[in-house]
Amino acid sequence: MNSPILQLLVLAGIAIFLILRLKNVLGTREGFEQKPAQTMPETSSRRREFEVIEGGPDLDITDNVAEGSAAADALAQMKRVEPSFNVTEFLGGARGAYEMILMGFERGDLADIKPFLSDEVYQSFAQVVEDRDAQGLQIEAEFVGIREMALHDAEFENNLAEISVKFVGELTSVVRDSAGEIIEGKPNEIKRQKDVWTFARKMGSDDPNWQLVATGE
Repeated sequence: MNSPILQLLVLAGIAIFLILRLKNVLGTREGFEQKPAQTMPETSSRRREFEVIEGGPDLDITDNVAEGSAAADALAQMKRVEPSFNVTEFLGGARGAYEMILMGFERGDLADIKPFLSDEVYQSFAQVVEDRDAQGLQIEAEFVGIREMALHDAEFENNLAEISVKFVGELTSVVRDSAGEIIEGKPNEIKRQKDVWTFARKMGSDDPNWQLVATGE
């Protein structure tokens, strides 16, 4: 058998081999492509479930106030105006502010806490401190801690947010007269103090600080 015929036979054999291999590969590919089609409903279902979770209640709100309440709606509006606002973080800041402001008032040192008070609250605190000084009274107080704390109410109007927080604080406090004699309280006796404080802030403003605008029980 001459060389050209041998070459043709070899090439023909290679062609047949390649055709068979190509059919096998295409067959395997066809079977693989059917798998995504089978999993598509599952993928769509997972996407729908994710969307339900995303559209569900905001736990940052519902962990602190009743779902569907006026307070919950007010907090949701605050978040829409200022997406970075977080209720849990606010309460953490309110906890620290309560100790700082309360002890500043008890000790008559209002300079450091003035930026965190509205003008009305500051004037009220300053009048009490002035009256104490006029009578020669001295307050000795130590903060023990916060026994209870909860978001009491929330309001939102014209981008002004107001959040009321209920505190039950524990502290020691005695009042001494000008002679240094104790006229009220007992040293080292822990007493509880209940307060409902309202903090306010213009949402969306550059100033991140909340101010104490009202106090009560």
